[in-house]
Amino acid sequence: MQAVVLAAGEGTRLRPLTEDKPKGMVEVAGEPILTHCFEQLVELGAEELIVVVGYKKEKIIQHYDDEFRGVPITYTHQREQQGLAHALLTAEEHVDQDFMLMLGDNIFDANLQDVVRRHNEDRADAAFLVEEVPMEEASRYGVCDTNDYGEITDVIEKPEEPPTNLVMTGFYTFTPAIFHACHLVQPSNRGEYEISEAVDLLLASGRTIDAIGLDGWRLDIGYPEDRDEAERRLTGEVDEEAAAASSE
Repeated sequence: MQAVVLAAGEGTRLRPLTEDKPKGMVEVAGEPILTHCFEQLVELGAEELIVVVGYKKEKIIQHYDDEFRGVPITYTHQREQQGLAHALLTAEEHVDQDFMLMLGDNIFDANLQDVVRRHNEDRADAAFLVEEVPMEEASRYGVCDTNDYGEITDVIEKPEEPPTNLVMTGFYTFTPAIFHACHLVQPSNRGEYEISEAVDLLLASGRTIDAIGLDGWRLDIGYPEDRDEAERRLTGEVDEEAAAASSE
């Protein structure tokens, strides 16, 4: 499987940590966030890393060059920050098979392998790692609705009134059909091309998307305090049981 990592973000909410580097190069437990992402993707069997870069992209390219632990890296450039679907389309010409997609500002200690395994069963056209969050926090994310079979039936990006508290976490598997859907996406009210809209288009075309519940924890490194919390967890300053409980 190939793996696409979206790492073009500027990380304005992470300042001052991102004044001289992109978000993905902010260090957590002594390594850039992207190193943690790449390590997990390589462990999951990634045969190629396709990294979408943008803000201060030279910092990423100089650090990793053209491979990570023997796995080749291909870079694509998102020149303007216009949403995740827009970023994903920059990788289209390099993807020729089913692939993993990871947001390059997330730290995971979770059951990512379950997502890949489900996808490889050929039961679904895509699989997402999802988690339940407090209802008051759900509006910060892409919110999912599911049926009795654990299949995703609807995704709404950052709704003012979330219908559920089940949200996407930033790790997905897709077939190349997602690119066709991304081409059809129209700008949202935020002026961005949302990945959730592309997912809804896949669902409308009859594709099946499975939701895999998160077992473990993940953190979206959006603010300096998120980076500090991820470092505490990775260095063992909080126990795993407490960390998992706090992410529920």
